[in-house]
Amino acid sequence: MDQPRRIALLGGGQLGRMFIENALRYGVEVHVLDPDPRCPCATLATRFVQGKFSDRDTVLCFAAGAEVVGIEIEHVSVEALEVLERQGKTVIPSAAVLRTIQDKGLQKEFYARHGLPSAPFKLIDHADEIQAHPALLPAFLKTRTGGYDGKGVAPVDAGTGAAADLNGPFVLERRIPIAKELAVIAVVGADGRTTAYDPVEMVFDPVLNLVDTLLAPARCGDPVAKRAKELAVRVAEAFGSPGIYAVEMFLTPEGELLVNETAPRAHNSGHFTIEACASSQYDQLLRAYMNWPSGDARMHGEAAMVNLVGEGGNGIPVLQGAEHMLQVPGTFVHLYGKAETRTGRKMGHVTVVAPTKEEVDQAVEIVKAHGKVVPMSAAITSKRPMQ
Repeated sequence: MDQPRRIALLGGGQLGRMFIENALRYGVEVHVLDPDPRCPCATLATRFVQGKFSDRDTVLCFAAGAEVVGIEIEHVSVEALEVLERQGKTVIPSAAVLRTIQDKGLQKEFYARHGLPSAPFKLIDHADEIQAHPALLPAFLKTRTGGYDGKGVAPVDAGTGAAADLNGPFVLERRIPIAKELAVIAVVGADGRTTAYDPVEMVFDPVLNLVDTLLAPARCGDPVAKRAKELAVRVAEAFGSPGIYAVEMFLTPEGELLVNETAPRAHNSGHFTIEACASSQYDQLLRAYMNWPSGDARMHGEAAMVNLVGEGGNGIPVLQGAEHMLQVPGTFVHLYGKAETRTGRKMGHVTVVAPTKEEVDQAVEIVKAHGKVVPMSAAITSKRPMQ
């Protein structure tokens, strides 16, 4: 097939920005659709269009001149993607994959149908059905559509009700004891071959329910790591579409691996691959779009990532602590180009790469002690001399 010249990307957040930064090395046109004119991709895209990626007609008009259509976020118009596929455009991931991923209920049924281990569950329409399934309690109640980063999820116990602000239908999923939370980026190339990066270990902020620190590779032992990679490959191959798949997993205290959920796109758990691997997750995605061979997923060293999350309120973002963080060899700061910081908002990340785990851990301590993104007003206040 002829080499594509234009990629239409639905979504203009930080994942798209890092994808474009990689694509610029190859001179590829990346056109971006996003409702926010100040989104991170707006200043880097070959062409930026303000509009809703969830609107069928907007997506069809936007993607008309592109050969390849990709996503930066799952909440896009599947109906538009189905039309674009019928028009002969390359859509990665396929519309069928996204239809499954957008609905947590369909996603859980997909895992069960393909023999992929995940936590026991039941699909229910209303919260008053919870107590009819005592074998699943304690559990998590998850809205089937629209949730992300912990939103749309509530813990439930026997004899208690659900969160009043959640609307059904739901997935009622047994609450599983967790030893570690892992993620594996699996790559399905344009030629159908599948490979996977080493699993990573995600440590979450208990208040924000966001990844605070990521360790790569995961410190789970080689046998578990091997099984995690094999499971991620099985998940990706079951979906049957080229692209990249971030497969999040639970490792139980008994050593069992259970699939939590899958994101068929670039993912926070793969940011470390930019500096720690020969070919990053963004490079792998571009290769799939362009019908090129997949890249080398092997790591060269130990690595970690620390998310830079906004604190101190709203305002123009200011990075603090760069002079301390960048004294550490193998430290790389990524800011996402967001116009406004807010408490709890992902504003950037810092990756550290070193020969040993001990050096990585020392670097992480320095990054967490000094790296902050605050509003400009708070930064100015902190620099005022004491009266």
